[in-house]
Amino acid sequence: MFRALRIPNYRLWTAGALVSNIGTWMQRVAQDWLVLTVLTNHDGTAAGVTTGLQFLPILFLGPFAGVLADRMNKRKLLVITQTAMGFFALCLGLLVVTGTAELWHVYLLALGLGVASAFDAPARQAFVSELVPADDLPNAVALNSASFNLARLAGPGVAGLIIALLGTAPAFLINAASFGAVIFSLSRMRKEQFQPTTLVAREKGQIREGLAYVGKRPDLLLIFGLAFVVSTFGLNFQLTNAMMATDVFGVGAGEFGLLGTLMAVGTFAGALLAARRARPRMRYLLGGAVGFGLAALIASAMPTFFWYAVMMVPVGLASLTFLNSSNTTIQLSVDPAYRGRVIALYVVVVQGGTPFGAPFVGWLGTEFGARWSVGSGAIISLVAGLIAVAIVLHQRHLKSRTPAELRRRGYRLVPAMGH
Repeated sequence: MFRALRIPNYRLWTAGALVSNIGTWMQRVAQDWLVLTVLTNHDGTAAGVTTGLQFLPILFLGPFAGVLADRMNKRKLLVITQTAMGFFALCLGLLVVTGTAELWHVYLLALGLGVASAFDAPARQAFVSELVPADDLPNAVALNSASFNLARLAGPGVAGLIIALLGTAPAFLINAASFGAVIFSLSRMRKEQFQPTTLVAREKGQIREGLAYVGKRPDLLLIFGLAFVVSTFGLNFQLTNAMMATDVFGVGAGEFGLLGTLMAVGTFAGALLAARRARPRMRYLLGGAVGFGLAALIASAMPTFFWYAVMMVPVGLASLTFLNSSNTTIQLSVDPAYRGRVIALYVVVVQGGTPFGAPFVGWLGTEFGARWSVGSGAIISLVAGLIAVAIVLHQRHLKSRTPAELRRRGYRLVPAMGH
């Protein structure tokens, strides 16, 4: 389960990322709480806009960030992006400390953080393939998820406690300092232990090449489409949990943080289960999407805070199973020369819909109640998962037929290309 940790460079990366991720989750909780309870009167739309602005830059910058990740030394690029994200967190913390923070400040800094994150995400995910041999890559990707969700276990709970005692400012300042852990870990890595990679030379049309590569891969198109729908409409729990906590159950910051922690229990368990698998399988990807839709739909109908909180565990388990299977499948099946660009496009798909999905979900919660914001996303995700299952079953049915049978049924056969 932990075999990738035998590699020194990967151990350094995991340790630094764990510290930084704890700070990131603290900021996510504090940012929503600041907008909902200090800067507005429980305005779900404003919280959705804040989240949307944080993910908006990936829509426009993601393809360029992927090309940069393929061209540039990823370690140097990550030092730049991590420093920038720490700066924006520090600015927000200082504004809150001095009592001068306004909603437009939060919007602007969320946008700045999104720009830095847009360049950070493809480089960070592709960088893992330089730290471990190919045979250990599935395990390393799963342990990355485990580290992220271990931080998700600690971050929201710690943030809730800090917010209740001291307010939101310390959470932002701690997050700003936490980026130093990643920068330190990058500086301590041994160059001779990196896996050999070839940087792509600067040429025209490289974004178009990446798009064409994905367009020739039906398996990638299916994953991208399903990930877009689930992420845009279903995976908005940092927003919907805040709305459920304040509007439906009438609880405070501590209970709100607990919801994130319990969801992380499920995602952490899902990551550890994924680490035991030698290779990703399509049934885990599809089962995760369908299971997430069902679990979230049940959660939206829970009558009490206790049972809603309990349902966060299977919601987290199913969502991580889906996302980890998607990520690992892409990392293992893509030509290394295109890895940065394909990962960037995947990040665009997963995060790029949030600027539209989060405000929509926030609006639903404001107009019709928070339960609708959770339930509608669950139904959309469930339907998308079932459609993907039907597509895969149909494709497998076709593969079982002989070319002569397919021609009789009216299919036009063409030579296979690539994968």
